[in-house]
Amino acid sequence: MGGDTPMGMTMTQKILAKHAGMDEVKKGQLIEANLDLVLGNDITTPVAITEFNKLGIDKVFDKTKVTIVCDHFTPNKDIKSAENSKAILDFSNDQCLTHHMEQGKCGVEHAILPEKGIVVAGECIIGADSHTCTYGALGAFSTGVGTTDIATGMATGELWFKVPSAIKFVLTGKPSQFVSGKDIILDIITRIGVDGARYKSMEFVGEGIQHLTMDDRFTICNMAIEAGAKNGIFPVDEQTIAYMEKHSVKEYAVYEADEDAEYDEVIEIDLGKVRPTVAFPHLPGNGHTIDEIEAMDKIMIDQVVIGSCTNGRLSDLRKAAAILKGKQVAKNVRVMVVPATQKIFVQCIHEGLAEIFVEAGCAFNTPSCGPCMGGHMGVMAKGEKCVSTTNRNFVGRMGDTEALIYLASPEVAAASAIAGYIANPEKVGEE
Repeated sequence: MGGDTPMGMTMTQKILAKHAGMDEVKKGQLIEANLDLVLGNDITTPVAITEFNKLGIDKVFDKTKVTIVCDHFTPNKDIKSAENSKAILDFSNDQCLTHHMEQGKCGVEHAILPEKGIVVAGECIIGADSHTCTYGALGAFSTGVGTTDIATGMATGELWFKVPSAIKFVLTGKPSQFVSGKDIILDIITRIGVDGARYKSMEFVGEGIQHLTMDDRFTICNMAIEAGAKNGIFPVDEQTIAYMEKHSVKEYAVYEADEDAEYDEVIEIDLGKVRPTVAFPHLPGNGHTIDEIEAMDKIMIDQVVIGSCTNGRLSDLRKAAAILKGKQVAKNVRVMVVPATQKIFVQCIHEGLAEIFVEAGCAFNTPSCGPCMGGHMGVMAKGEKCVSTTNRNFVGRMGDTEALIYLASPEVAAASAIAGYIANPEKVGEE
């Protein structure tokens, strides 16, 4: 073995090696890595606290590095969620946590942490929520784990990982006007399948990245888990640095993949050829282009949701509002617009976006994950159809098991809200 030539590492592998205190790591290797952030929410944290207390440890490893965001059932929807919120608040106060966010001071966890500068490039981050992989957009390693792992992480500041192998996605070209990060990731998941990147790192490279906003990148990394990935990650470029310098005072570290890094597969994506894409029930990988949909019988809808950790950012709401401005939501269609954070909420008011949504006939709601997982907003009845900018369309995700969820971009969602059926934003938005 001493004669083996060291193999180059991917971006993810380099971050993990650094946090494990090792010069190199290899795919499949088991390592113990130091953590920069441990994240919990109002669903997962109560269980983690119970497990934490079983360890017989009085204090979390670092009160600045354990963050709790109450975002799923906020405002509390029932007695149980109220009890959960109280238990979390008591724990936070007892531990003197620096970052505890709840109703009125909150937002969807994966939108508010970058916004507040709590996560930056080069960090190793775990969260008891599968979409923790969002922060890969900043050049961090971030992944979702179970509640017992969160308890261990809170107690020790360390966690074991199996080093993932990787798929390289080479992005070229420039997306067309009504194509955004949501369409790109739905296109990718449709190509490779919902298990196409199982326990792998999805590493994005190529000149096409320059045409993707930070919000596009957040969206793409957010849904890496929907392809089964351990994480998604983008290189740190000028856009990334500008975002971090605007939002954070933390030091960041930039890692680059070695030229001889090993990838299980290399997939080229011409962004100029990606079309507005909708994932049909009941999988994020069941994608159809808007052109294919226009050739079908009209898919009439009952509900539209614009928001979530995937598409609740200001740019998303601006895109939807631009299409809805001066128009009316179709008869018999309910539309919920949910800004991802309080800051975005206020910006929507200042820019007149809230007024556009309300005048069009939408419900404009407080920041929350509520509709995404059928928590307490927008629960659907049997047989109803919803176009949603969220990230999952599994059976029963938003209510009745016979309800149908179609995943789409804010542009497609807004166009569909006006038309009353799944519609092409290229045509509706310019009318």
